Amino acid sequence: MNAVLAPLLSLTLIFLGSFPAAAEDKTRTTEAIRAAESFLLLLDTGQYGQSWDSAADLFKKQVPKETWIRQLSGLLPPVGVIKNRTITSAEYRTELAGAPDGQYVVIRYRSSFTNKESAVETVTPMLDADGHWRVSGYFLQ
Repeated sequence: MNAVLAPLLSLTLIFLGSFPAAAEDKTRTTEAIRAAESFLLLLDTGQYGQSWDSAADLFKKQVPKETWIRQLSGLLPPVGVIKNRTITSAEYRTELAGAPDGQYVVIRYRSSFTNKESAVETVTPMLDADGHWRVSGYFLQ
């Protein structure tokens, strides 16, 4: 009987041990989504300079503020006003291509604008050095 119980007990302990990590990932993801939503609100209201101000340090080092404002001014007004935005996925990662290792959440939204019925927005918050989640990337397809 002990030969049967030992493997079951080990599996149970492994399974129960995964709950704290899952809860931690959910907390990280929730905080990252909050940061993404705040960032998107700035974009939706045309506050492109403020969106840069609120971005992650990594983002600011890679994209000058004037360049960011110019890029968004050419990209977002033509698609129109946001009508609907729904999260389709949010994935916690510690590695991203072309970025230093860190804590990231890649969030994908199915979005609809007045002049673009179907779009995918990808927002990638990261845990900044000061412990706050800030957006390090935004893409509209």
